[in-house]
Amino acid sequence: MKRLIATLCLLVTAAGIASGQTQVEPDMALQMLNAQQQQFEKGVVKVADNVYTAIGFHGANTTMIVGTDGVIIVDTLFGPTSAAQAADAFRQYSDKPVKAIIYTHSHGDHIGGASAFVGEEKPDIYGTETFGSAEGVNNAVDPVKAKRNVRQFGRNLSSSEMTNRGVAPAGTEDSDRGKGFLPPTVTVPSSGLKTTIAGVDIEFHIGPGETDDAMFIWLPKAKVLLAGDNFYSSFPNLYAIRGTAYRDVLNWSESVGKMAALEPHVVIPGHTMPIQGQEAATTALQDYSEAIRSVYDQTVRGINAGKGPDQLAHEVKLPKHLREKPYLIEFYGTVPHAVRAIYSGLLGWYDGNPTTLSPMEPRLKARKIAELAGGTQKLTERMNAALAEQDYQWALELSDHVKWLDDGDKELARKVKIEALRGLAAREYNAPNRNYYLSYANELESGALSDLWF
Repeated sequence: MKRLIATLCLLVTAAGIASGQTQVEPDMALQMLNAQQQQFEKGVVKVADNVYTAIGFHGANTTMIVGTDGVIIVDTLFGPTSAAQAADAFRQYSDKPVKAIIYTHSHGDHIGGASAFVGEEKPDIYGTETFGSAEGVNNAVDPVKAKRNVRQFGRNLSSSEMTNRGVAPAGTEDSDRGKGFLPPTVTVPSSGLKTTIAGVDIEFHIGPGETDDAMFIWLPKAKVLLAGDNFYSSFPNLYAIRGTAYRDVLNWSESVGKMAALEPHVVIPGHTMPIQGQEAATTALQDYSEAIRSVYDQTVRGINAGKGPDQLAHEVKLPKHLREKPYLIEFYGTVPHAVRAIYSGLLGWYDGNPTTLSPMEPRLKARKIAELAGGTQKLTERMNAALAEQDYQWALELSDHVKWLDDGDKELARKVKIEALRGLAAREYNAPNRNYYLSYANELESGALSDLWF
């Protein structure tokens, strides 16, 4: 773990990375993603005398706590196939029956494999009062979210295109998603719960953050904290590009602050390797809470100064003393995405500028941009020049204008967009961004998208 941290710190320094900028030279991007890959190498880590965490069996972690007459399982992976492999690995350390299963929250990669841990004895299964609300109330847009989910996680990428998912390995077994889910039988009240299970003193603390139904688990004797997805080694995904309801950023920061106040000797994240040692674990949580709060506070100040989300997304940065922390590198979430989510979560889509109150229809705007450029041919030339100059974002934006023009070369615009997306992807060390660019490029190339590229 120390070697990994040192490697990441050296790479960040070498790349000269600024907060909110996840584009570097292609070789550096791959080096960074390959280094992050060590965070989820498959295996079981013993974090205390009676606590074992299985990492890399799927995207999330699962943990076994060994008690006097049984074991407790915290989170159960994505489906019974991956969960069964983790259960077999755990059996090297204990063959006691499972007395309880705990879900830290209701995301599918934490709840789908419960059946693989259950034998003849039926365990109690713990969830919060609001369990099941992880995705908010936006089920109406599930069809498009499903498509964007595939892109974000790179589920259809070839082996040569895959790197990882920022806080999880790529190429996981997903065909049995949720088939091992068992519903909670014990509800943890909003005030939390302190109890003893299989002789283990255990505390359930309600901690909304990535989801509204989240909680964190504290083992007071072992000084071990199970954080769920409110902490992992990456800047947090305060907004997921697959599409999510607003994740209450302030609540998230406060929940992580409460974890830090416990001064754990070990923090077990929902994804990535545990952090061991009181100073390291506590400092990581303090820094994480501060980072989230800083992005929130800066965004709110900018909002109240009349700035819009586009401007703020380029202005808000992590404090200097946090930028090179290995657990805050933007492998999964990004500061610009967080800023935009906070803005829309607090104020909605309108940025307060009357220019954007009723913007032009895209086809009309494209026509006027072409006129400004000196005609469709000139605009097309500028699009090609941007691509040749490796100004990939500008090439993307110009290709989106050309596609709307009646006299525009839509096939050329499509090809430029594909090349520009792959150019951006090669320079991305943020895994969701990288995966999305590549996935969309492949869909464009295969003809899976409509003529309007939706």
